[in-house]
Amino acid sequence: MGATALKPDPAAIAEAARVLRAGGLVAFPTETVYGLGADATDGRAVARLFEAKRRPAFNPLIVHVAGIEAARELVAWTERAETLARRFWPGPLSLVLPRRPGCPVSMLAGSGLPTLAVRAPRGRTAEALLAETGRPVAAPSANAAGAVSPTCARHVLDALGDAVDLVLDDGPCAIGIESTVVDLNGGIARLLRPGGTPAEDIEALIGKLAEPGSSDAPRAPGQLASHYATSLPLRIDAAGAGPGEALLSFGPEAPPGAAAERNLSPGGDPVEAAANLFAALHELDRSGCAAIVAMPVPEDGLGRAIMDRLRRAAAPRP
Repeated sequence: MGATALKPDPAAIAEAARVLRAGGLVAFPTETVYGLGADATDGRAVARLFEAKRRPAFNPLIVHVAGIEAARELVAWTERAETLARRFWPGPLSLVLPRRPGCPVSMLAGSGLPTLAVRAPRGRTAEALLAETGRPVAAPSANAAGAVSPTCARHVLDALGDAVDLVLDDGPCAIGIESTVVDLNGGIARLLRPGGTPAEDIEALIGKLAEPGSSDAPRAPGQLASHYATSLPLRIDAAGAGPGEALLSFGPEAPPGAAAERNLSPGGDPVEAAANLFAALHELDRSGCAAIVAMPVPEDGLGRAIMDRLRRAAAPRP
């Protein structure tokens, strides 16, 4: 028996908010992927979230808020944060900033760090749920830690089942790839994770982004070397598939010979490819093939985020 999946009408939103305030776990769609939500101010609920995902406790979570004013109550807001949030929120951009004194978010949600990643997600279900809950919601992707992220309710149910109390099913996610994460803690803004907001658009507002510095402890989700992993072996930058292999292709000229194939975008559109990425990986992972091979995607705009996810999915498993 799995979690209950409800269409997000007002009654379902109210019930989901009640479950969150009571310490339960609710999976819900955002514009990026489905998130697994817990009341970020409830340490026991956050601990249950880590347990459900089998997620290392040193890997911090993104805290979802209803908007700029809600974020100001949690983190030390800056001029750069204001500039980016006014341009890109609600939307696929997470900002890492110092926690405010007295910040009510559980320290476990931020893995004990003095900083916190916050974002205001876009999407009628996510926005309505946050408004109804009235609390910050910690919400990593609704899948087992390190596995392929979910872009529809069925992915959540298959991956987590009874570990979730309720799933809000509002169909597939529009963007299909996680948020961009930018660290604004300090003088230099750093790109911690490429994602749904292209780095070029951010740099147009606040200047060049630095790459993350070397650190043993991740400062944001998605920084582990092995992440988003399929159960089948994955090889990237491939020209084509060998016998018995599945092909994750891109563009109009996919080579023949694959035992199974999913094309991220026959027209070569990185936006379409991002939206299809995780769903295609889920399908190929169930294809019965010996391995998955992925064609390269040009690293412009969302292409950079796509290749980041594929490199981490293909990295040696811990």
